[in-house]
Amino acid sequence: MKMTPDLYQLSKSGQDEFTVDLQSGVSLHALEIVRRVPNRRIVCRGYWHGQPVYAKLFLGEKAKHYAARDLRGVQSLIKANILTPALLYSGTSVENAAEVLIFAAIEDSLSAEQAIFDDNLDDVAKLNLATLLVREVAKHHEAGLIQTDLYLKNFLIKNGEIYTLDGDAIRPLSSIRAKSQSLVNFATLISKFDVLDARRWLAELSRIYEEERGWQKVLRLKTVTHLVDAERNYVLKKYADEKVFRTCTDVVAEQTNRLFLAISRPCFTHQLRETLNHPDSLLGDNELQRLKSGNTCTVSLTEVDSQKIVVKRYNIKSIWHGFGRAFRVTRAAKSWANAHRLQLLRIATAAPVALLERRWGFIRKEAYFITEFIKAPDALEFFADGKISTDQKTKAAQNIASMMFKLYLFKIEHGDFKATNIKMVDATPWLIDLDSLRQHTGSRLFNKRHIRDLCRLIRNWQSDAEVRNLIVQSLQAQYLGKAPIENQWMSSMIKGFK
Repeated sequence: MKMTPDLYQLSKSGQDEFTVDLQSGVSLHALEIVRRVPNRRIVCRGYWHGQPVYAKLFLGEKAKHYAARDLRGVQSLIKANILTPALLYSGTSVENAAEVLIFAAIEDSLSAEQAIFDDNLDDVAKLNLATLLVREVAKHHEAGLIQTDLYLKNFLIKNGEIYTLDGDAIRPLSSIRAKSQSLVNFATLISKFDVLDARRWLAELSRIYEEERGWQKVLRLKTVTHLVDAERNYVLKKYADEKVFRTCTDVVAEQTNRLFLAISRPCFTHQLRETLNHPDSLLGDNELQRLKSGNTCTVSLTEVDSQKIVVKRYNIKSIWHGFGRAFRVTRAAKSWANAHRLQLLRIATAAPVALLERRWGFIRKEAYFITEFIKAPDALEFFADGKISTDQKTKAAQNIASMMFKLYLFKIEHGDFKATNIKMVDATPWLIDLDSLRQHTGSRLFNKRHIRDLCRLIRNWQSDAEVRNLIVQSLQAQYLGKAPIENQWMSSMIKGFK
């Protein structure tokens, strides 16, 4: 007898492959779950009538409401002659367990996110793709539609054409605020591009958007820049400070009176979960290498399920230290949030694996932050290696300068730019040790802190004039004419070496 899958359980975790019988008498065979919203939705890739498809399964009391809303959005796109995957089926599963929408898969396509962040794509091709996306969003707005959940993953690229996904997020523009609403939506699109690219392209993309809308110099770059920054910061806060602390597409979370646990879904295994019942075992006999032993924290390299991981335990030094930290956000939780923050901003960092906090009710005790192991030299070792070519070192210095300028644009302070906190993977810098990292809202204090970060970075090569000059020249080239702090940090750096 064929078992009916527990869709509610699958919306939280479980195997990717399952079969759902539909009221039409045909089955949907799912091969992979691509998105989960616990107790509400499953999005999967699979086959229906032998045809490759993507399907949405809506669960819960409001399943009919959400399925109908998604269907209305798809119909609105079709009516406006906006390309979207063909709707093949709209109905229910047997026993009315779920409302189901099935769409034709657009084979041999790429999401706009995959395409525009392809390292093999040159700047001209990236700008051309960004232009296509701006024209597509402008077409939505001209049709009186807006995509309220605008992410690059919601656009597919095939043969130079763009398909819009996610009918659930398609809404009519407000009749009263249509212009301001569409402008914010345009800024949202720009915020999804790499921050350095967005700065370079903003004037051109604004001109193209105005052209598509038939506007005459309506957009002010300062206003658009402000909207882009505001949208990016809003998304960052919602994701890094809230979403990754609950079960979602990216994270499996659980909480009891004794613990809080969050595991990155791509890293989740039953063995890892079982091991985290006794986290100190990862710092004991099973460890491969003790990286740090101290009163504040203990760090070890170990292995679980053939994956090397770095385990950092934040220690309670005394009763008074424990009392002082009992009701505060743990440094492990800050590291967890900041790792996801940097990932969302596409600043390289060790992938977060898990966060575990021992608790007694609301009182926080020891906390553990676990990341992937980055097998790479730190920045000091990299630049001291005589086997690495001058060209590679120059490229690395430029990449470090680019990373620092991104942090400047995002108003992110790292707080401890020791060379050991920068791992060099080939010529790309990866930031680690994120418990002091913070994002500022105002410029005045942040500028001082960023200058301090820059000076600390350069001080790593205080006794190596050649590398120091290479780093300084790369920073000057990146910041020149783009940041008002340029002269300030140069004078601060010079004072530091006198």
